Amino acid sequence: MTNTRLAAGPDRRFRSDVISGLSLARKRLPSKYFYDAAGSRLFDRITRLPEYYPTRTELKVMRTHAPAMAARCGPRCQLIELGAGTPTKVRLLLDHLEDPEGYVPVDVSGAHLREAAAALAADYPTLDVEPVVADFTAPFDVPDGRAERRVAYFPGSTIGNFDPPEADALLRRIARLVGPGGGLLLGVDLRKDVNILERAYNDSAGVTAEFNRNLLVRIDRELGGNFRASSFRHLAFYDAAQSRIEMHLVSDAARQVRVGSSTFDFRAGETIHTENSYKYDVDELAARALDCGLRLEERWTDDRGYFAVLYLTATGLDRSEEE
Repeated sequence: MTNTRLAAGPDRRFRSDVISGLSLARKRLPSKYFYDAAGSRLFDRITRLPEYYPTRTELKVMRTHAPAMAARCGPRCQLIELGAGTPTKVRLLLDHLEDPEGYVPVDVSGAHLREAAAALAADYPTLDVEPVVADFTAPFDVPDGRAERRVAYFPGSTIGNFDPPEADALLRRIARLVGPGGGLLLGVDLRKDVNILERAYNDSAGVTAEFNRNLLVRIDRELGGNFRASSFRHLAFYDAAQSRIEMHLVSDAARQVRVGSSTFDFRAGETIHTENSYKYDVDELAARALDCGLRLEERWTDDRGYFAVLYLTATGLDRSEEE
């Protein structure tokens, strides 16, 4: 069974976020807007590239430890996947869950979400699949149910796309969403050699560059822009001080760009900061999560220590509220 719930005003929010980001002294665009239908397909290609280790490493961790993860989720849970894309990873979890009450995939890309949800519902005919088209960084409604507990599933190290204050705010929101005793199954990319990191975001086939520039293609198509994406160069590098990969789009010349009725001046070589991807130490992240009302219960990693999947329980106590 599928039932899609639609968040109000996504087009208005997209326009507002683009205008606000391009108006900054250091221009920036939110990475969540990468994932229109074309962007989602490009990211699926990225996950299969030889340089891009995170997806295949996370899948290895999931294949090895999915029974233990499902046991942590418990029987009759409602599983809420944040940023749901290709359902390969969640299938590994669903195959081991005991009598799940329902599956709620949440994503801002409606067409891609509905397609994936319909395929999943066909393969799991007894599972109540209720996709929600929404920006999970803002409040959204989750279908009511009779679940023993809610468990949020947040794979792919997407948490790394948020700056620390934003990530902490999201963790607090997840803790409230699942409620005391609820859970969070969280994928995190770990710190490692800089050469491995930078190759993962600068693939030789240029797919990541195309994915990055597709954000400008989308603005031109949906918001009346005239960026001409081919005039911007992909740039990705590791900032050790911040423990993050940064992705940028670099203007090849001085130009004025229009988005609807708004115009923005670019210097030659000026960049638009499109994404951060933070790399974590598990113990440091666990300490931050505890302050946000989530206690680390168990961790699973690959044999190289590249990637971890964590299970955290909502404590019902947000330490920031004590201050």
